[in-house]
Amino acid sequence: MKNKVKDIGYDVKPPEKECDDKKCPFHGTLPVRGKILEGIVVSDKMFETAIVESNYLHYIPKYERYERRRSKIAVHIPGCIDAKKGDKVKIAECRPLSKTKHFVVIEKMS
Repeated sequence: MKNKVKDIGYDVKPPEKECDDKKCPFHGTLPVRGKILEGIVVSDKMFETAIVESNYLHYIPKYERYERRRSKIAVHIPGCIDAKKGDKVKIAECRPLSKTKHFVVIEKMS
């Protein structure tokens, strides 16, 4: 039986693999809303979880310049997206999945 891939409302390429993960935005019931970020997977040692490092610029008014900052975000990896350490991924905000996970991977970019 072929599962239908759900449209999540963002311009991303749906995964080719299928999964039976309830926390998958494409094959499960997880709605995504809010922020869309890009980052690099720095750790994938946990089960269905990865740490994604996202870089951004922060403006310092006193010096009228920007400084580079980075944040590490715990994200859920659905079974249909096989993101490993070093991959560039696109993540989307969702409801809280655990104490620290509030984002889910929606596309593996490289």
